Amino acid sequence: MACFLVPAAEAVATTAVTKILQKKEQKNESASAEISAQTMENGVSEVSLPLSRKLKWLNKMLWGGSALLCFEHIWHGEITPYFPFLTAAANPEDMAGMLREMSTVGVSMAALVTVVWIGMVAVSSVMEKRAARTLQAERQR
Repeated sequence: MACFLVPAAEAVATTAVTKILQKKEQKNESASAEISAQTMENGVSEVSLPLSRKLKWLNKMLWGGSALLCFEHIWHGEITPYFPFLTAAANPEDMAGMLREMSTVGVSMAALVTVVWIGMVAVSSVMEKRAARTLQAERQR
């Protein structure tokens, strides 16, 4: 019914956070590069992507999933082009079911997408560390 609204709301929030981070990174010239080199306390340089770039991954996943679910709900007639837009909002009994679906299915979908994104960030972190070790080994040769 309206489960796509929960990931869409998370997408709005993460888009705002991404825009704020991008502005902060642009102010800091060393972080404004697409791939920046940072020196860790042990002297090994680490190649890393800015956080705003990683948040864009989450945004794309959330917006894409929400758009696909919205299309599916339009296809099944659960969303109409006239008020109240959501067919379940027209009847108070259906509205209770819609809110229940949003709080269970919608939250579960948004949480799953976020967990997958955290996994992607973890994998990219491992890859960044490997690249830094390779770079350090090449410099020592």
